Amino acid sequence: MTDTIHAASVAGQARSPDSANAAAQPRHDTRAIPLTGISLPAWQSLAERAAEPNACYLPEWELAVNAFSPGRTHASALSCHADNGDMIGLMPAVSTLRAYQLPLPAFVTADAFPPLGTILIDRDRPDEAVSGLMQQARNSGARALILRDTPIEGAVMQAFTRVLAWNGQRPIVLKAHNRALLDATRDADALLHEALGSKKLKELRRQRNRLADTGEVVYRVATTSGDIIPALEIFLKLEASGWKGKRGTALLQNEGHLAFIRRAVRDMAAAGHCQVISLHAGDTPVAAAIVLRHLDRAIYFKLGVDERFARYSPGVQMTLDLTRQMCADPAIASVDSTADANHSMIDPIWRERLAVGDILIPLHRNDPFVPLIRGALALRRAAMVPARKAVHFIRRIKEKRS
Repeated sequence: MTDTIHAASVAGQARSPDSANAAAQPRHDTRAIPLTGISLPAWQSLAERAAEPNACYLPEWELAVNAFSPGRTHASALSCHADNGDMIGLMPAVSTLRAYQLPLPAFVTADAFPPLGTILIDRDRPDEAVSGLMQQARNSGARALILRDTPIEGAVMQAFTRVLAWNGQRPIVLKAHNRALLDATRDADALLHEALGSKKLKELRRQRNRLADTGEVVYRVATTSGDIIPALEIFLKLEASGWKGKRGTALLQNEGHLAFIRRAVRDMAAAGHCQVISLHAGDTPVAAAIVLRHLDRAIYFKLGVDERFARYSPGVQMTLDLTRQMCADPAIASVDSTADANHSMIDPIWRERLAVGDILIPLHRNDPFVPLIRGALALRRAAMVPARKAVHFIRRIKEKRS
């Protein structure tokens, strides 16, 4: 059963588009439908034309999330099409009841597991695309869109800002933070020297040499269906062997998460959008991670390490190799760490920052529901701050051991 908007008493009002937007709407607007109802060829075609990359909203990844990941299944979708039938906008979506446990009249970007909710819009028709998505949300009874974990200065937000300005409106940033980003257009050695300095690099070389005493240190990149599945199993075991396993949050420990990641990695690799990287000391894997790719941006998703080798900093060692790999790849311009702000491992290495936030998009001018939605979400965030601080504190301690 897909998500519905909890706004029955106001749905009739919400279906009337603002007059300033009406002329700009693309055709074929309908109400939200199940995500599984989206045409796969149309979705794949839009992904190739996306104004801003997001590997998490590629069909191979998001459909696996939607099928198996606990708490993330059965999402809806807002979509819009141009006059020629091309799909030019897609927003996997859930209700606020699903996203926040609050019955508010808004659609929220679906959680695709990594914290990145950049929706897909056509790079040649971005304003038409977001205008159409907004209209479809109105048709479904919504008063706002909430774009979670979206780059604040990216092409998607630029399009929403332009379209909202037609009515004298603007996006509302509910919360934001900066996270580590690799500028992969730079020379890797120069970048690492600038970030870490000679002394730290020397210490890391010493640790790598000590690791090599246990076996030849080899960095491996699995990309094909034949080698990526065994590499994924190595990653899953490493992740479960560490603090995530002790906490019960490793992918291997949840049947739904396990089914999702196995299908997603298989399908993404077949489409050329996924790699599993690993660092080995002889025959022993000491670190592994999943890397997603879309257009010119990669995503560094999930890291597992063998904590028996913690004194050699295996996670850092593998990140240095990944940095060199990405900087040498002409197809990749940047790598999103998808990490928390002030991440103790990745922040000192990747010094560029990507500003991401949860952003509220009002669908009507001077709508009294918008401050109510904003206020309810603010109260919820305030109530959760102490618990989140405790979780982040524990994570930082664990990360330092990687």
